[in-house]
Amino acid sequence: QVQLVESGGGLVQAGGSLRLSCAASGRTFSRYAMGWFRQAPGKEREFVATISSSGVRTVHAGPVKGRFTISRDNAKNTVYLQMNSLKPEDTAVYHCAARDGAISMTPSYYDYWGQGTQVTVSS
Repeated sequence: QVQLVESGGGLVQAGGSLRLSCAASGRTFSRYAMGWFRQAPGKEREFVATISSSGVRTVHAGPVKGRFTISRDNAKNTVYLQMNSLKPEDTAVYHCAARDGAISMTPSYYDYWGQGTQVTVSS
């Protein structure tokens, strides 16, 4: 069982930056691939980024590539999402998720989810 708690969301002006954190419980964090997803009101959950269990491999979605960076610190049981050059269309609830397997961009492949943290970007 893995419990995930996100933090770091908030209100920021367009062009600003935020760093999201996702703290995981348990001693097996380093075996899980991790992902960040977001969901805006009235829209489906959308893939943002994923990172392999070792941190060697990462994949970022097209709309955030070059602006967002996923990383992890297995010693701290934490995964991060650095978000730069934020745009109003990035406004959403951001969730982290854990998968006991390879990285994936498909939400249904993930085993554990956090409650999410709100990110609001004003124009």
